[in-house]
Amino acid sequence: MNKTGPIAYLTGEYPRATDTFIQREVAALRALGVTVETCSIRRTDPSHHVGPEQREEASRTFHILDAAKNPSRLLKAHVGLLKQSPRQYFGTLKKAWHTRAPGAKAALYQMIYFAEAGMLAQHMQARGITHLHNHIATASCTVAMLASALSGIPFSFTLHGPDIFFEPHRWRLDEKIASARFVACISHFCRAQAMNFSAPAQWNKLHIVHCGIEPKRYSPQPRERGEHLLFVGRLAGVKGVPVLLEALKSLAPTHPDLKLTLIGDGPERSALETRATQMGLSDVTHFVGYKSQTEVAEMLGQTDVFVLPSFAEGVPVVLMEAMAAAVPVITTHVAGIPELIDDGVHGILTHPGDSRSLAQAIETVLADTDLAKVMGKEGRAKVNASFNIETEAAWLAQLLSAYKENKPKLPVRDVT
Repeated sequence: MNKTGPIAYLTGEYPRATDTFIQREVAALRALGVTVETCSIRRTDPSHHVGPEQREEASRTFHILDAAKNPSRLLKAHVGLLKQSPRQYFGTLKKAWHTRAPGAKAALYQMIYFAEAGMLAQHMQARGITHLHNHIATASCTVAMLASALSGIPFSFTLHGPDIFFEPHRWRLDEKIASARFVACISHFCRAQAMNFSAPAQWNKLHIVHCGIEPKRYSPQPRERGEHLLFVGRLAGVKGVPVLLEALKSLAPTHPDLKLTLIGDGPERSALETRATQMGLSDVTHFVGYKSQTEVAEMLGQTDVFVLPSFAEGVPVVLMEAMAAAVPVITTHVAGIPELIDDGVHGILTHPGDSRSLAQAIETVLADTDLAKVMGKEGRAKVNASFNIETEAAWLAQLLSAYKENKPKLPVRDVT
C-alpha cells in the first residue's frame, strides 16, 4: 500500500541514457504502489532516448525550464507563492542568497535556481505532491531545496558523488543535508563524505540506499570465451579511457583477436577516436555511441571482460550490470567500488591511472578461463544479494513512509 502520497522526482535532465538507474528506481517505486511524477530542469536531447523506456518517460516528465520560459506563467507562479505566504517567500529568497557560491556569475545562477524553484513549487502544489526527491546533489538539488522551502513540501535527495565531493562548499552540501528530511547515500564511502561535510546532529538521517539493477534483465548467456572487452560509460576524462587504450596497445601484439567495444558518448569521444587511430588501434576499438538497456544487455552476453578504468566514481551501475550478466570485471580501487567488488573474488581492482597494472589484469582474466567463470558467478550472486532494484526501492519506500509519519530513528541500512 502507498503510504507516502504522490511524490515528485527531480534531476537536472531526465531521462538520460547515462542515468538508467534513476528510471529503474522510479519504475520500482511505482510497482510498489507509490505515485511518482517525474520532473526535469532541462529537456534531454533526443539522442538520450535510446529505448522505449526513455521515450515514454520523456513524454510524461514536467520540464521546468520549458515552463519558466513563458514569462506570464513564471510570474504567475511566483506571485501566487508570494501571496500565499510573504514570509515564506522572502525567507526562501534570503536562503537562496545566503547559500550562493562566491562571485557575480554564481549569484546570477542562484537567482535562476530560485526562479526555477518557484515554477516547480507551484507545479507540485497544483499536482498535490506530498514529497520531493532529488537525484544528484548539485544544481538540481539547489532547486529542490528552494522549491521545498517555497512550497512547504519536504524534500530528500540521493547523494552520489564523486563530483559533489570536489566542491562541497560551492554547492552547500551542508545546508542541503540540514534542510532535507533525509539523505539516501549510495555507499558507505558516500555517507562518510556526507558526514565530513555536515554537523553530527544530521548524521542519523544519512541512510544507505544502493543504486540497483534488474538481475533478470542480464541473465548469463552460454558462450565460448574469446578476447572481447567492453566499456560502457560517458566518454569524459574521469572514466580513464586513455589509460585503457595504453593497456590495449601493450596487449595487442600478443593478442591478435583482441577487440574493445566502447558504448557511450561524451565530450571526449572525437579526441579518443583520433587517439586510438594514432596508436594503431583503429581495428581493435569500436566506438558505438549510446545504446538502450536492452542493447547493453545483449552486448554483455557477447563480452568476455568488462573494463572500467575510472579515476573517480560513486558505485558504477554499469559494473553491477556486467556482474549480473556473469561477466568478470576489471576496474579501479577508488571510492565506493570496493564495496561492490572484492578484489580477486568478483573481479580485479587495479591502480587508477596505471596502464601497466590494467594490462596485467586483462591478461590474467583472458588467460584463465576458470577464474573468469568463478568471478562471473560470484559477481552475479553479489548483485543479486545487495544491489537488486526491487529490494533497494522497497527500502527507499520504507524511508519515505517512515519519515512522513515521523517514526523513530531508522537504521543506516536496512538489514532485513
